[in-house]
Amino acid sequence: MRAARLLRLFSRALRTTLAAPLLVVGCQGNDFAEPVAPAEPTAPAVPTDLGQYSDVECVNGAPAISDLSIEPPADSVQLRAIYLQRKPPTVHVRTTEGAVCATASDPRACESRLDTLEVQEGFPRTCGIYVDCGSDFLTMTRGDEAAAFTSAAAVKELLGRIDTPQDAALLAFAAGYSLCEWTGDRHGKVRLLPDGTFSVIGTQGYPCGEGTALTQHVLAITRAGELTEKQRTVLEKGDPLCTIGRRPVGLQEARAGDCEDARGRYFADAARLEAASIHAFLRLREELALHGADTALQDAALLSAEDEVRHTAVTARLALRYGAIPPPPAVAALPLRPLREVLLDNAVEGCVRETYGALLAHHQALHARDPEIREAMLRIAQDETRHAGLSWDIDAWARSKLSLEEHSILREARRRAVEALRAEVAVPLDPRLTADAGLPSPEVAETLLDVLEQELWAC
Repeated sequence: MRAARLLRLFSRALRTTLAAPLLVVGCQGNDFAEPVAPAEPTAPAVPTDLGQYSDVECVNGAPAISDLSIEPPADSVQLRAIYLQRKPPTVHVRTTEGAVCATASDPRACESRLDTLEVQEGFPRTCGIYVDCGSDFLTMTRGDEAAAFTSAAAVKELLGRIDTPQDAALLAFAAGYSLCEWTGDRHGKVRLLPDGTFSVIGTQGYPCGEGTALTQHVLAITRAGELTEKQRTVLEKGDPLCTIGRRPVGLQEARAGDCEDARGRYFADAARLEAASIHAFLRLREELALHGADTALQDAALLSAEDEVRHTAVTARLALRYGAIPPPPAVAALPLRPLREVLLDNAVEGCVRETYGALLAHHQALHARDPEIREAMLRIAQDETRHAGLSWDIDAWARSKLSLEEHSILREARRRAVEALRAEVAVPLDPRLTADAGLPSPEVAETLLDVLEQELWAC
């Protein structure tokens, strides 16, 4: 295990920050002598009356394709995702409706045409911060025909008239609007208006990092398939506190709600991400077993999942103490991935984000003014260091299985993940988080990242 090496590196990084500019906080009782102005609060959303709307029906994190008005009827319709960043590009089937090539004169030839369709792009991506994000598109078979539909215009042509709510939802999805978030006020909505048009409500963007935002959009879609955006509302501005834990593939966006205390919001989000990490490690164990990894790596992944159960309880207790209720994580059920995808995810979520998250926990254990937080982070830091060590153990196990080109892809993924982290930690924090919770100021966080990049990520 490489956890011991990480501990030595973390120790050097933390010593280095003693020379970096630190936030000096005075106190009298529970008040700050010279408070630092918190980041600008999220602009309140303009409420939209949802009473007349219905939820968009979703399957595997995307609009269902079971009630589409295609004429003449197709043998099959599939929603697929293509990962164009990989070499060669890979395609996964997300959902299927009907029987592929059921009425073809030569079913095998039809299936071959379907699987070799040339797709250069898909719908606009709606998955935000995830580095290795697929781009969706539709396929259809009808008789001997096999075709792909990779844009909103193509989907409009496939559907013809927009006759059902799912027609309208799918068209909005193809235009780049997210409709299948788990939480009620952000899940896609659809309504048939008296004039025969459909009103669809979806979201775009993501609230993680400086300059980002999650926005809600109200769309009007005519029977002819003309789409017009009627209203745009900022639901949430980018949050710098999104660097904790290993995020599982399929994790849906959600935030901690309207708690006024920054410490409550922070630990509520932390509890959600810790709970999501349980899913991530259980899935990782299955995928390691699938690809023949050592039993020791599989067992370490299971132990990590058990650690995250405790972390969830601890951070949830801290959130409740400050008046916040952690939202439960929602993780879409997705098939196990090829080894290349597992390793790319491990490079980003484990070798970069989880490694920094472990160092962050050590910083909190040293600097948190609140003794309960300091004690909690001491145990979490020890566990998270083992988790980060597991990520690097997996990376080492896989080295002999990859080509030079695949190694290059992993290095590039790590580089981009580090860039994203730098943008996230550059946002000023509420002073209660730097003082009570022990989070580093942007200057100190930058120094921590510099040490990791020079001694670990650049290798």
